[in-house]
Amino acid sequence: MAPKPAPGRTMMPLVPALVVLGLVAGAHGDSKPVFIKVPEDQTGLSGGVASFVCQATGEPKPRITWMKKGKKVSSQRFEVIEFDDGAGSVLRIQPLRVQRDEAIYECTATNSLGEINTSAKLSVLEEEQLPPGFPSIDMGPQLKVVEKARTATMLCAAGGNPDPEISWFKDFLPVDPATSNGRIKQLRSGALQIESSEESDQGKYECVATNSAGTRYSAPANLYVRVRRVAPRFSIPPSSQEVMPGGSVNLTCVAVGAPMPYVKWMVGAEELTKEDEMPVGRNVLELSNVVRSANYTCVAISSLGMIEATAQVTVKALPKPPIDLVVTETTATSVTLTWDSGNSEPVSYYGIQYRPAGTEGPFQEVDGVATTRYSIGGLSPFSEYAFRVLAVNSIGRGPPSEAVRARTGEQAPSSPPRRVQARMLSASTMLVQWEPPEEPNGLVRGYRVYYTPDSRRPLSAWHKHNTDAGLLTTVGSLLPGITYSLRVLAFTAVGDGPPSPTIQVKTQQGVPAQPADFQAEADSDTRIRLSWLLPPQERVIKYELVYWAAEDEGQQHKVTFDPTSSYTLEDLKPDTLYRFQLAARSEMGVGVFTPTVEARTAQSTPSAPPQKVTCVSVGSTTVRVSWVPPPADSRNGVITQYSVAYEAVDGEDRERHVVDGIGREHSSWDLVGLEKWTEYRVWVRAHTDVGPGPESSPVLVRTDEDGRRRRGGRAATRLDPSPPAPGPWPPASPEGRVVPLVLAQGPRPGR
Repeated sequence: MAPKPAPGRTMMPLVPALVVLGLVAGAHGDSKPVFIKVPEDQTGLSGGVASFVCQATGEPKPRITWMKKGKKVSSQRFEVIEFDDGAGSVLRIQPLRVQRDEAIYECTATNSLGEINTSAKLSVLEEEQLPPGFPSIDMGPQLKVVEKARTATMLCAAGGNPDPEISWFKDFLPVDPATSNGRIKQLRSGALQIESSEESDQGKYECVATNSAGTRYSAPANLYVRVRRVAPRFSIPPSSQEVMPGGSVNLTCVAVGAPMPYVKWMVGAEELTKEDEMPVGRNVLELSNVVRSANYTCVAISSLGMIEATAQVTVKALPKPPIDLVVTETTATSVTLTWDSGNSEPVSYYGIQYRPAGTEGPFQEVDGVATTRYSIGGLSPFSEYAFRVLAVNSIGRGPPSEAVRARTGEQAPSSPPRRVQARMLSASTMLVQWEPPEEPNGLVRGYRVYYTPDSRRPLSAWHKHNTDAGLLTTVGSLLPGITYSLRVLAFTAVGDGPPSPTIQVKTQQGVPAQPADFQAEADSDTRIRLSWLLPPQERVIKYELVYWAAEDEGQQHKVTFDPTSSYTLEDLKPDTLYRFQLAARSEMGVGVFTPTVEARTAQSTPSAPPQKVTCVSVGSTTVRVSWVPPPADSRNGVITQYSVAYEAVDGEDRERHVVDGIGREHSSWDLVGLEKWTEYRVWVRAHTDVGPGPESSPVLVRTDEDGRRRRGGRAATRLDPSPPAPGPWPPASPEGRVVPLVLAQGPRPGR
């Protein structure tokens, strides 16, 4: 059995295979010439062109010569074009002459081993002698310019009878598409298509039409192949990248031009692409285990120049602390800071943290600072602060810098001296004492005591007594038996602070001074606590307290109690503003009452329910409930909402339901989804922020029958707070029944 061919291979017959082996074996020795292409007889047109092609093979390579009538061809109209190192030759005759060129032309191939001959006959006809069907060129090739690597098509159309065959000559040599690896094709139309054109394709092309009647050449047409020359440019320049420490990143660089440029990568002066490995047009740099930031340069090179583009690869990391933090300016309420980034990598923004110096509390922070200079305002005067700065990048917040301290400038005090007290040392001399202001805003240089028997006059018209930074002083030369008003202020090097609240003192020896620092604060909805400072070295035997509700100025209450520094009033009305005055009494008499202070008791739940609660049936499943708010003196606060509770007396659903969150602006509400022809109890209550008040007395209402409704709705019955248990009246009916029904105030019959 003959062996089967392996896949993709063709089995050759045995005899031809031996012939091939013989040829291969003989190829290593000399051989006589053998024609592989011989000239053919032609009939040409006077004034036209005729070409004879002859080619031979042999070892050594033979030479081709042409003979006419036994003589070597020689004429200005005869041109011999050699190819294949002289083993091929074209005899071209142009222009053809009748009779003169008609002859037998002989091709001789000669090498050292021998000589062979072949011949062809040329006939030349005048135009009027052309036989019918002689080839005609209907459309010849035209001048064409094509860009290198583009496709060029040389057109040709011919007629004749029989249809002529078309062939092509380039620069007087025959075009053989079979030797172009498919790049050059002759189309069925006769056109010559040249793909991926090369500079060698440039030349003079002729289209030749041949049939049994003769041969006709087209006019020649030149094909020019132009190499477009464009300087290199980046079509995709490298882009900067960020990478985590130890991460990987690819940098892509694409350049174009004509000719196409080579592309390489560099970092600094170091070449990253080997000279003999430079790709054309596109180069991707693959970086792995990146631990430091660097600039990478893509270089594109062609014969027309060199261009560069740089991409920055940034290794992501938290920023370092800023450095050189300095306080450059201070005012009483602001500090200006400057610093240096301290980072070579980009910083998104900065954060400034600060807090009072010497404290361990949390830092306040100013975020999103874009510059390295910033002023922080809103600081307290004459206060020392600690400041530090941190940097933020795309990874996160870096550690803060070392803290710096700065003290703001002085300002006039923004609060008055505290707990100002005064008492008489004699009938004309008083002792005044106080505590420093809470917000001195600087170093207190001293105090000014203002006093006057007429508090209606402006402060600038009061008597003034200056003292140093001490906390007490005496004021003399007072008129006996007069009540003086007194105020104290502190001052710094910048200016005066505000004066303290007015206190009064009576210039009567032995009469107690006005209680100092009198304050009122609500403890609950019914209790207010009063407090004051006990006067030093005073013989107080009683305190007298006067108070009243702000809404009822005419009804004042007076309480007398033993010496103490606080007192609590109880059983007050909730959510009520009260006003208070206090005076001390000694054996010599009652001192001056304090200025009025006030406090409001806390809110409570309402002590009365909503009033005038009514219910009306407005359908077989809906009841409208209406009310008015509780009396003003029973609300005990601001009414914030209402709730409505209801339950069926004789229906299937006997559970109690509550509708909460009815806004304070409502005075009615519709209960929907009720059972038909069913009696309900309804309650309403009011709420404050503290909670709900009592429920109203229940109101009875019956929904309408199905499909029946009385004009104006069905009235309701208000029940006593504790009604007897309802009996089965009227009998329940799922869809209702027509019965006489009288609704009236008070209990129903049968109850």
